[in-house]
Amino acid sequence: MIRLPSTHAAITAPLVASSTQFPGIPIGRSLLDGRPFHLSPVLAAAAILPSTNSLGLGGLGSGKSTTAKARIRREILDHAHQAVVIDSFGEDTAGGEWAPLVRDLGGRIIKAGAFTLNPCSDLFPAEVREQLVRSLIAAVEPAALGPQATHALQHALNHPKSDSLNGLVDALVRPQDGRWPARRLAEWGEGPAIALSRYTEGSLRGLFDTQDATLPETDLPIISFDFSGLDRNSPAIPSLMAAVACWAEHLWLRQSTAVHRHLVLEEAWQILLSPATAELIQRLLKNSRKAALSMDVVMHTLSDLGDGKAQDLARLCEVAHVGRLGPEEAAIVGALLGLPAWAVERIPTLDPGQAVWKVGPDYVDIVQTVLSEDEARLTDTSSRRRQAQQAAAEAVDADCVVADGTDADTDSDHDDDVLATVKVSVEQDPTDGDWDWEMPPNVIDHQDVLQAAREGRCNEAAAMAALGEREDINAHGINSDQAISWLVTQAQVAELCGNPDQAARLRATVTRMGKDVEWWERQAAVSDTAEPAWHSAPQLPPAASPPVPGGGGEPARRRRRTWPYVATIAALALATAGVWQSADDDHQRQERQEKAAAYEGVSVIELPVDGVKTETSAEWSKDGRSAVLSAWVNSEEKPKLVRIDSGDQTAKEETQPLKPGQIAMPIHLEVKVPVKDRYQPVRLKIAVGGPHWTSDSTAPPHRVIEFHPDRTAIDTETGKPLKQAPSALH
Repeated sequence: MIRLPSTHAAITAPLVASSTQFPGIPIGRSLLDGRPFHLSPVLAAAAILPSTNSLGLGGLGSGKSTTAKARIRREILDHAHQAVVIDSFGEDTAGGEWAPLVRDLGGRIIKAGAFTLNPCSDLFPAEVREQLVRSLIAAVEPAALGPQATHALQHALNHPKSDSLNGLVDALVRPQDGRWPARRLAEWGEGPAIALSRYTEGSLRGLFDTQDATLPETDLPIISFDFSGLDRNSPAIPSLMAAVACWAEHLWLRQSTAVHRHLVLEEAWQILLSPATAELIQRLLKNSRKAALSMDVVMHTLSDLGDGKAQDLARLCEVAHVGRLGPEEAAIVGALLGLPAWAVERIPTLDPGQAVWKVGPDYVDIVQTVLSEDEARLTDTSSRRRQAQQAAAEAVDADCVVADGTDADTDSDHDDDVLATVKVSVEQDPTDGDWDWEMPPNVIDHQDVLQAAREGRCNEAAAMAALGEREDINAHGINSDQAISWLVTQAQVAELCGNPDQAARLRATVTRMGKDVEWWERQAAVSDTAEPAWHSAPQLPPAASPPVPGGGGEPARRRRRTWPYVATIAALALATAGVWQSADDDHQRQERQEKAAAYEGVSVIELPVDGVKTETSAEWSKDGRSAVLSAWVNSEEKPKLVRIDSGDQTAKEETQPLKPGQIAMPIHLEVKVPVKDRYQPVRLKIAVGGPHWTSDSTAPPHRVIEFHPDRTAIDTETGKPLKQAPSALH
């Protein structure tokens, strides 16, 4: 067993890809080197940052929306920017997710339905009126606008009574003669008229069929259009978005006097999936710098956008921050954004409030968002979850009072909500780059580390343990009892924080080094001194009540270390964490022999996707440098689309209607990917659009399979093995 000293970790740890420092508002601190991270894209030089648009990604509770809100708030307060938010998701029924922040900044919340727009109003130029009406039609009936229908619509828009949507429908149904006879124009205009009747007579009535338009002010610091009360699949969302985009492009941007503006799309996948609004957003993205506009797009994953034009819009964003995602989604995002491998590997392990940032073509960093107390309150997106947690905690406290007659510990220093972004007091300046706070003590105590883990402060506990290990390595040597004891403490921290696998690996490491994991506890037990040994970390009762400060001679509670202390420990631990390497040749040789004995070089399974039976397989090359992944679907299954992806390789086939006399052929797709050796598993994503799937709906269902060369396969979503199928491959 070769144990490298902690100083070697700094050599192997990922470093910031560029030393560039950006101007603008403070965002947080780098977790790679502890530097403060600032960024206002519009203040950066065009040569470094050609576009000011940004993309925020992350799973539930990753802190992506919190970061977006904090950025907008600081840009408004510090630089007098303006913002328009499309808020299509939120738990706050009084105005959506952005409502508290909008109210605090003196902005306006516009509920869906309260914002009415006459698309035929003379407020808009003729070309804008046609574009807006076309967007409304495409939102409800995407196939209604063929060449003849478009001509009929243009003819109707020129009619004098087409000053409202109702008048336009009448002009389509009963047109006057023009270049073409009225009879043919009425026939061509039937599709657009039926689509627009959804807005004049159907479920979307009241949004666009008024004679007048109720338009918001253009001089407010922030406006939020609250779509959160609408059904997520309702065509009202892309319809309203089309109206807001036209208002923003032709009224807000032209009348606003702010030096820079932001259009924020919260839960943007609903908007970008619509062909009608995707085209509008693409035009705004491409013209954003000229229009002094930044598009700030926030969503969970890129998979929500499918594989079409909507996902291509992500490439137009020069700034991206990616919070915690699953490994599969992290790989997709990394490939699209061009992230380095070390950053992609970190994405699934990020804590709430942490994100991989990519700025321009070269700068990559991992940043912890820093919030003030006011910002933490205004950006909170988990009030319902925390209310449930608080109710449960109060119930537990009540039980404790009944049980022992004393108040339970109600320490609220640690708030375990999903925001979990580091809070800094208002008195502390987050822009200050100097380490001007209380530094950690020279000795980290095992008991403090375990107590932090018991209280749920797992990140702090792990960072303190890593720093304590480093100090003891420097003081006593890398294989000393003092240094090795930290591995046992780290194992206990892993257990307390719900990671038994990591705990088992750490204890196994201690055992391979010739130590019993409990040797130091037994040594303390036989000690002649009354004082516990230097390594002793006694287990404290988890329900013990803390002494009350200033009460009856009770010792005062030790003051909790502030967040900068924790940030210092985290930065040092990341840069100098111990690295372990196994040099057990016999063990490695045995594993290699076992792999060789089980090696088949092929894995084949059958599984249904969207009601279609598929056969997927992986076959490793004889030289062990590549693997061919394939999918086969019988034509009798009637698939409309089959696509496979592995790494950056893709193969796809869409079925077309058969011509007379033509025979349907099975679909066979394959891709070839490199592997490090013949024993490396490979992953395949297969997406299938079944007989009832339509191309204008959401992305087709998919499955992700991990193939192993010992003729096994695993469903990555469930972790369960998949049954092998007979195949001509083997």
